[in-house]
Amino acid sequence: MTGLPIRISEEVAGAVAAGAPVVALESTIFTHGLPRPRNLEVALEAEERLRSAGVVPATIGVFAGVPTVGLSTEQIKELSESDDLDKSSLRDLPVVSALGRHGGTTVAATAFLAHRAGIRVFSTGGLGGVHLGASESFDESADLVTLATTPVTVISAGVKSILDIRATLERFETLNIPVIGYRTRRYPGFYVTDSGHAIAYRVDTPEEAARVIEARDGLRLPQAVLIANPVDPDKQLPPQELEALLTRAWAEAERRGITGNASTPFLLDFIQRDTQGRSLEVNVEVYRGNVRLGGEIATALAAARSEG
Repeated sequence: MTGLPIRISEEVAGAVAAGAPVVALESTIFTHGLPRPRNLEVALEAEERLRSAGVVPATIGVFAGVPTVGLSTEQIKELSESDDLDKSSLRDLPVVSALGRHGGTTVAATAFLAHRAGIRVFSTGGLGGVHLGASESFDESADLVTLATTPVTVISAGVKSILDIRATLERFETLNIPVIGYRTRRYPGFYVTDSGHAIAYRVDTPEEAARVIEARDGLRLPQAVLIANPVDPDKQLPPQELEALLTRAWAEAERRGITGNASTPFLLDFIQRDTQGRSLEVNVEVYRGNVRLGGEIATALAAARSEG
């Protein structure tokens, strides 16, 4: 499509127009989240898994200054191999676009672009949220405010374990963003199945999730629906190990004077090194599970719309 501030691939545009199932995928997981060459393998595997289930994948990123919904395989390869690209949240899109740069889109930017393209379901790994010490630093992710005004459905395994999960759940409530467990009323903690926090609602099938989404749209509400999909208990990091690991990671960050935006990549890298790569495997399992569930919910939504 041309003449738009964003580019939507013909495949994605055709699927959306036909009411076929489509799932949006973010690009930061392979531009900033995973090491090479595993990043490219995971990105292409996610697309292939969706296609094999009859779902159109829409990997989203900024390519040479163009926000793109439905990156080609060659574009994904170039972004995954590039050292000169930006981690692009919603605030960064106009800047990266105007300067003609490559960018991996975060949850906030991906959700916004997916909605602009008419895509209703978005699968990711973990969400951003309220950081520890935010009462003094005011450090919280742009994901929160963007999802409060962007009516997509986001499948994640909770927020990242390094965040203040209790405060994040409180912010979701304040922003009127529903949080629904998939076959659980315990909020997952990304690397672990249960963060220790309860949530009010659960759905047990993709069809139930689709009915919630249709009800949100029927009420013309502006916020996202969050589906919390925990990693399999057999694949999680042992919770006590993670708790001790986070204590060490925060102590090391404090010792080095690492704060602000530098904290998250440092802490995640510390966790990966300390677990000798086991956390990376959990990360991949989390993403696989969310991509699979996203495809199932998108399929249920398409079937419901067809029947309606």
